[in-house]
Amino acid sequence: MKTPILLYLCWSFFSLAQAQNKSADSLLVVLQRSKNDLDKAQTLNALADAYKTSNPKLMADYASKALTLSQKIQYKVEEGYAQLNLGNASIILGNYAEALNHFSEAQHLFENEPQTDSKNNRVIQKGLAKSYGSIGIVFAEQSNYAKALLYHLKSVKIYESIHDDKKCAQVYNNIGVAYQSQEQIFKALEYFIKAQKIQEKVNDTQVGITLTNIANCYLKQKNYDKAFEYYTKAKSSIDRNPGARALGEWYNNMGLYYATTKNPAKAIESWNAAIQQFAEIEDKFGVADTYIYLGQLYLDQKNPAAALSNTNKALQLAKEIGVLEQIVVAEKLLSAIYDQQSNTAQSLLHFKLYSQAKDSLTNAETIRKSVESAMNFEFEKREVIQKEELQKKELLLQEQAKQNKLQLLFAGLFALMLAGIGFLFFNRMQLKKTLTLQKELAEYEQKALHLQMNPHFVFNCLGSISSFIVQNGTHSAVKYLAKFSKLMRLTLEYSKQSLIPIDKEIQSLENYLELEQLRFNHKFLFTITKDKAIEDDIALPPLLLQPFVENAIIHGVIPSKETGTISIAFFIEQQHLVCIIKDTGIGYTASRAIKEKSVTVHQSMALDITKKRLQMIATSTSKKAEVSIEDMTFEKDGTKGTKVTLYLPLQYISKQNQNRQLITDTL
Repeated sequence: MKTPILLYLCWSFFSLAQAQNKSADSLLVVLQRSKNDLDKAQTLNALADAYKTSNPKLMADYASKALTLSQKIQYKVEEGYAQLNLGNASIILGNYAEALNHFSEAQHLFENEPQTDSKNNRVIQKGLAKSYGSIGIVFAEQSNYAKALLYHLKSVKIYESIHDDKKCAQVYNNIGVAYQSQEQIFKALEYFIKAQKIQEKVNDTQVGITLTNIANCYLKQKNYDKAFEYYTKAKSSIDRNPGARALGEWYNNMGLYYATTKNPAKAIESWNAAIQQFAEIEDKFGVADTYIYLGQLYLDQKNPAAALSNTNKALQLAKEIGVLEQIVVAEKLLSAIYDQQSNTAQSLLHFKLYSQAKDSLTNAETIRKSVESAMNFEFEKREVIQKEELQKKELLLQEQAKQNKLQLLFAGLFALMLAGIGFLFFNRMQLKKTLTLQKELAEYEQKALHLQMNPHFVFNCLGSISSFIVQNGTHSAVKYLAKFSKLMRLTLEYSKQSLIPIDKEIQSLENYLELEQLRFNHKFLFTITKDKAIEDDIALPPLLLQPFVENAIIHGVIPSKETGTISIAFFIEQQHLVCIIKDTGIGYTASRAIKEKSVTVHQSMALDITKKRLQMIATSTSKKAEVSIEDMTFEKDGTKGTKVTLYLPLQYISKQNQNRQLITDTL
């Protein structure tokens, strides 16, 4: 006797077929107007789906045409859906072996179809999910619930990934049915409730069946209050979406509920209502089931007459529709009824008929199981072959992917290497140009700064001569002019060079100091010393030291009341030429205080220019070029002074340039 649960499973199967809103008539018009084979294949599949509930033979016919056309044009997606439609038709016609073959072919097609875009991917994923779900239904019909669960879970995983809630709810119900059939009531409830929540969310008209399944689970758990609550909810849903078969099943379930809760009057009332609903649609199977329920109830109530009447009606209907399961149950029940009446002969007769029917059912079951075993063997064999093909394909794809990756890697490395070489070459050329430009720029800037120094130096010297003439008369002025002319000749010569030998710089400083001695009436003494380690070709920029020597005289020694001394020393320290200028004047701090009150533009400008020249030297040579000025106090007599220290990078002048300068100097 088929339970309401398995009847729901059949309903779920039909729900898994392709949904089409167009009627068969309108689809036939579309088929006639289709101009290309792609559209024709799709329309043929839609037509097959449209006939699934009314004419399974027409469904199979249109699905076969869709399959032939899809194979001809190599349209794998529609070929897969044609196989699904053929499988659906086979299930409706009761040919499960053929159905399983079609569903397996559909699975293989969808698993091997490449996914080109999101829309195409969704169509393929839905087809694969339907294939898995349909295979699960076939195994459930064979009571192979372990395999049914395996394929239902595969199906629902895909539906979850593409967010198809309605399909998820349908498969959740099928999973619940499989668990309920294995007496795993808690797991069944979990999936029925998941299905219910989705169906209520999307307003699914079949939610009443899900609620009935939930109620049945609670009934098995003997949670009668919860069971009644969900039966009531189910009735409300079915009333909103009336259907005689759904209502008949609901009344049958309510009859079982009342029978279990010891309310026979309500049970009889519910089963009579179920008979009325099934009779409206001439569902003899449903009516026979209900008469058996009534017969068993009356037997339990020791009302053999009523039990006999209902059971005979069930037996007659079962023989009309040829359902062996119902015949077996009815004959066994009749034997028990006659036994209750102490009618041994009739009881023995129906027991023999029960045994014969049971043997026939056992033989039919044996044949069915052998057919199913063969079918399952072929299915598993095909599944293994398909799995091996998939593994080979995956291995081949992985190998190709590795080769492609290696090729791309080597191509990338080669391109990167070429780019690196090109970049290094370009960078080197650019760096060479930049360094050349920076060097030339530095030289030009130094020359420009040097040229700024010349007018300043001449201006100071002329000022000194003017003062000297006023103070000392014509004879001294002539002597001063002679020294000044010599100094100017050297200065003009230096202006043409970015570097001059150190000896020439010392000679220039001596001339300048002698001039200043004459100007200030020997107010100071001076000494210039050069370390023996300093080579003759060591050079430095011209007129770099003169502003510091001038400051030592004007702002250091002259403001002092005593006769002062100025010492200039050159030596080498850590790859640098060091020049120290000392004076015994009033000191750097005191000098700055005086200059803040009365500062001259020329002196300030000279020091600024010199500092800029030092910055340019540091930039062009990438070595230290700096100056430090500090106060000092002599320990012997406590006198003060200023110490200026210049650090210059070691630079050398070529012998050729040096000889040319010496020749020019002697001229």
